Amino acid sequence: MSPVSTPSPHGQSPLRTVQVLGGGNAGSSAHVRSLTSGLVARGVRVTVCAPTEADHTYDFTGAGAEHVPVPRSSDPASVAALRTACTGADLVHAHGLHASFRAVLALGGRDTPLVVTWHDRAHAEGARAHLLRMLERRVARTASVVLGTSSALVDRARRTGARDARLAAVALPRPRPAAPPDDADPGRPKARAEVGATGRPLLLTVGSLDRPRGFDVLLDATHAWCHRDPVPMVAIAGEGPLRPVLQRRIEDEGLPVTLLGLRHDVADLIAAADLALLPGTGEARSVLAQEALHAGVPLVAARTGAVRELVGDAAELVPPGDAKALADAVTRLLDDPERRARLRESGARQAATWPTEDDTVAQVLSVYDELTQPRPLT
Repeated sequence: MSPVSTPSPHGQSPLRTVQVLGGGNAGSSAHVRSLTSGLVARGVRVTVCAPTEADHTYDFTGAGAEHVPVPRSSDPASVAALRTACTGADLVHAHGLHASFRAVLALGGRDTPLVVTWHDRAHAEGARAHLLRMLERRVARTASVVLGTSSALVDRARRTGARDARLAAVALPRPRPAAPPDDADPGRPKARAEVGATGRPLLLTVGSLDRPRGFDVLLDATHAWCHRDPVPMVAIAGEGPLRPVLQRRIEDEGLPVTLLGLRHDVADLIAAADLALLPGTGEARSVLAQEALHAGVPLVAARTGAVRELVGDAAELVPPGDAKALADAVTRLLDDPERRARLRESGARQAATWPTEDDTVAQVLSVYDELTQPRPLT
């Protein structure tokens, strides 16, 4: 059973935590919304420092938190606003590398415990890659505890100098229940029609339009499906710096791909899809992979340690960066309804092994207790 109100025994003031978000990762934002709701229900006071648009999307205030608008920036004004928000906090919990670094700057000179959750590994090239490594070292060595959403991230934190690194029990908030493939869901035809997939297979992927997501590989693979009848529609939900490049390729090569931009109905889109695709290596604990398995949608994903750890044998895994292998896997699944049915079944079993939201809150509260409860004198 999850601990209830353990942070405020004997009439003491409730534990006050500050959750720091950068606002750039859907998985971490959804996690903080879920975590906030669970902490507040257990008597913890929660302040969420995040960009205004993040509160509009995830409604942290609706979960019982105080929201303090802090831009996704490390400029002096943003750090000063964060420092003010952290005044009087018993503990600060930052999510993601950049948010964690801002928290380190804001807490400079204070003894407030800092918990850091790394949801993904930050990617960059050239001089920026060197800067990111410096930020990782600073954050890992400063944090009281680093929680990683995959074993690879925990290992990386330890190599980078973390004093205490642990695997995080991060749950997908309120998963949509799986529906049978022949279920007459009135929203499914509507969602498919909106993306131009009426009467044809819908292949869906979700993520920021940047290089680690592997969308260039996906476009290469799409050529293999152009001669099918009917031609599958590939829909990509997300925004990012590569949008002009991807759009130009789609138009120049005549690919059956549509860029949907940012969507707030991703769960509905996934449930309406025939296959979910995860072609890149940019996520440690992919929200898309979790949503797909929960919704009973077969998944084709690039084989990484984090993805294999998450989905086990409940997905078609292909070598990263291999467009032919990706195309072949998709083609096999489109032609094999029995294999798709087996993946739906194994996906449901795998999803049942993942942590629940109560598991997540219980683990986090346990860490908070370790860092804030008085230790007996020896």
